Amino acid sequence: MIIYNTTFDIDKDILHDSLTYLKKVYIPEAINSGLLTLPCLRRIMHVSEEGENFAVQFHVKDITTLNYWLNNEGSIINQGLIKRFGDKITGFTTLMEEIDWNND
Repeated sequence: MIIYNTTFDIDKDILHDSLTYLKKVYIPEAINSGLLTLPCLRRIMHVSEEGENFAVQFHVKDITTLNYWLNNEGSIINQGLIKRFGDKITGFTTLMEEIDWNND
């Protein structure tokens, strides 16, 4: 299982609007196909005068499935985010592999 994490840096002047967009548009569109599951939205506990940071995470079966989603659906969803907020929201992606810590 892969965890697909995108950390967003959001300017203070668009904070409310962008969080609403992430909750009502971005996340629902991302999980619509069923390829990404178990969405989470988390605030990064970091103090900044410019804005705030949030992480959006999804579970995905494997890298092949994620690449398919990124090339087909993900690029369209991200274009919508950029079109709406421009450079007032930026993000970087981290991929994590889930490890069962309970088994040897």
